[in-house]
Amino acid sequence: MSEIDLFDGHCDTISRCLELGGGFRRSGGHLDLERTGKFRRYAQFFAVFGDGAAVPGLPLWELTLREYALFRRELAANADRLALCRTGAEAEAAYARGKTAAFLSVEGAELLDCDLHKLEEAYAMGVRAVNLTWNHSNALSGSNAEETGRGLSGQGRAFVQRMEDLGMLVDVSHLSDPGFWDVAQLCAGPFFASHSNSRAVFSARRNLTDAQFTAIIEHHGVAGLNMFSDFLGEDPDMETILAHLEHFLALGGEQNIALGGDWDGISRMPRGFAGIQDMDKLFERLLQRNYSEALVRDLFHNNLMRVVNEVCTM
Repeated sequence: MSEIDLFDGHCDTISRCLELGGGFRRSGGHLDLERTGKFRRYAQFFAVFGDGAAVPGLPLWELTLREYALFRRELAANADRLALCRTGAEAEAAYARGKTAAFLSVEGAELLDCDLHKLEEAYAMGVRAVNLTWNHSNALSGSNAEETGRGLSGQGRAFVQRMEDLGMLVDVSHLSDPGFWDVAQLCAGPFFASHSNSRAVFSARRNLTDAQFTAIIEHHGVAGLNMFSDFLGEDPDMETILAHLEHFLALGGEQNIALGGDWDGISRMPRGFAGIQDMDKLFERLLQRNYSEALVRDLFHNNLMRVVNEVCTM
């Protein structure tokens, strides 16, 4: 079996640990450092995530700080295997020391109170990607699930502009379709959909239309394949995953497909998959289908790292 480098754009492992206990080294979820040790080089965007309905009475910014504190504790507890990274250069340095490159993101700008000052605080904490919305609409925009016809507000436009100025990745997964097109118009450089599949292959609002994926290509961004069954198809399996991937390839996305498993944030996965440890099956299947090893390595690691290198420069 080939040695595999893997860079995944989205997991909810922090919030899972906060809610259920456990840590990054070993867990009962979809992802932990013992299982990812099988990969030669491994990078992961760990998302700060929380639904206000699940923590009534707790301000969302306070939830963000609690999750950040947990993330810092796990960094310290696993200092032999894990390093906070903000740039591609820091990831390469982590790899050279035999460590996982841990990037930090925020899923839903409401966790930052949709506030520019808190955005800057998050940047200082090491956050390098933000989903403008989760399922709920907020002051910045409608989402795929609420106020689906509402795009970016003036506040949302200012937020996106400040993210670009800081060198943060704008994440359009969960965003309303009008919000997506507002981001595409505003962003001069790459943006990404950290965990979104193809709507042409499976008609879920959370998935990307062909026109949206083409816009991501034009901006030199990436879309990360999501392993949640509800966004893949009816009773999905390996062939279903390949259908999404190959559709994006047919649109010219060789340099624009990445991975975004949504690990620890999903309830069902395709048949044959139990967690991130099974991604080697997809790697090997692509090689068996006569895709070049260079292309497969781009999909698994290099495409997302290229975007990080271009956007997250300090």
